[in-house]
Amino acid sequence: MPFWLDRADAPAPAEPLAGDTHTALVIVGGGYTGLWAAIQARELDPGRDVVLLEQDTVGFGASGRNGGFCDSSLTHGLGNGVARFPEEIQRLERLAAENFEGIRGTVDRFGIDCDWTPSGTMLVAVEPYQVALLRRAEELYRSFRQPVRLLDRDEARAEVDSPTYLGGLWRLDRDALADPARLAWGLRRAALELGVRIHEQTAATGMEPEGDGVVVATSGGRVHARRAILATNAFPPLARSIRRYVVPVYDYVLMTEPLTPSQMDAIGWRQRQGLADAGNRFHYYRLSADDRILWGGYDAIYHYGNRVAPELEDRPETFDLLASHFFRTFPQLEGIRFTHRWAGAIDTCSRFCVMWGTALGGRASYAVGYTGLGVGSARFGARVALDLIGGVETDLTKLRFVRSKPTAFPPEPLRYAGIQLTRRAIARADAHEGRRGPWLKLIDAMGLGFDS
Repeated sequence: MPFWLDRADAPAPAEPLAGDTHTALVIVGGGYTGLWAAIQARELDPGRDVVLLEQDTVGFGASGRNGGFCDSSLTHGLGNGVARFPEEIQRLERLAAENFEGIRGTVDRFGIDCDWTPSGTMLVAVEPYQVALLRRAEELYRSFRQPVRLLDRDEARAEVDSPTYLGGLWRLDRDALADPARLAWGLRRAALELGVRIHEQTAATGMEPEGDGVVVATSGGRVHARRAILATNAFPPLARSIRRYVVPVYDYVLMTEPLTPSQMDAIGWRQRQGLADAGNRFHYYRLSADDRILWGGYDAIYHYGNRVAPELEDRPETFDLLASHFFRTFPQLEGIRFTHRWAGAIDTCSRFCVMWGTALGGRASYAVGYTGLGVGSARFGARVALDLIGGVETDLTKLRFVRSKPTAFPPEPLRYAGIQLTRRAIARADAHEGRRGPWLKLIDAMGLGFDS
């Protein structure tokens, strides 16, 4: 059970769709992308009727299961953006800053109580070769005039005391932590206040053209709409073309019981920044509002045929592995209990960041493929998706970032075989000072990648 969703004060589900309805815009998916699309659609045009469909409850998928790291990057980090969009990265960073401020502004304007904590994120070196990676990252951030602090071993341990730390790089702004479920629920309330019609427990089962619009079939009726936005991310898409580019990858998470004051004193962590280590297979971790430690990542699992199913969320061997890594990082917390364990599917694409497209002759658009950093970039993804169904070219839709597609994953069985081979190659790289072997160099050259 995700800790974030295990709340007695979760909002009661909205009524499922019953019968047929007509609207200007139908949005399929009640995660961050769908919610931001609904909110911005009404803000841009208060007269536009909007219907949002969610097969379970708002925030039930990745939006309520993630670590709650709100990274401002639109490109899965500055390094990935520089590598893939060098001619646009300056503008993309400006757009990222504007988008981040837009999220914070919405949180403030609607009084969303989501434990918004702008404490930044610290990347830590846990192997000697990773210290050099931090230095190179510092140079890159400073070349873009973004404030960071490079920490040596003692300085990193003064921030958060782990015997595994050899250094750290603390990004001081444009990163925040949030309670992801309360953020989703707050955006749900904002959408309702703006007049969006939300139907939860309403699974969309198909979409086809109807005149110059679309009709979306659901478990309880049909929605006849002029335009549609698909925000299903890792779940099976209504537009089959998405399957070429996106694979669902399961990520696993543990949450401890609340730390006592003496346990907090033993690890420090007074600035409450988000943390991640610098390996290819990395852990991400953070404090909750009540001083629990969320500990996730490392073991990204793909199941043959893009399979997504509830039974895949419980993987004892991965939870045991995560627990052993936790106590290696914080041996002073030996004996602390984990109260929650859960998993969720990440919508991974080969360029590691959001991609867009249209379907049904431009009647529908989609934004998918966030690869684990959708808490912040979903707002921008939704804004572009709205432009794409507007029928008019805009400054955003002209971007190569928007117009280009990542390299597609091969069909099965090559897809599964390639991902497993890549996972093993990544593990070998981590065991050999980050050196990328022949397979990783080949897929780098092809523009392919696998990450969570």
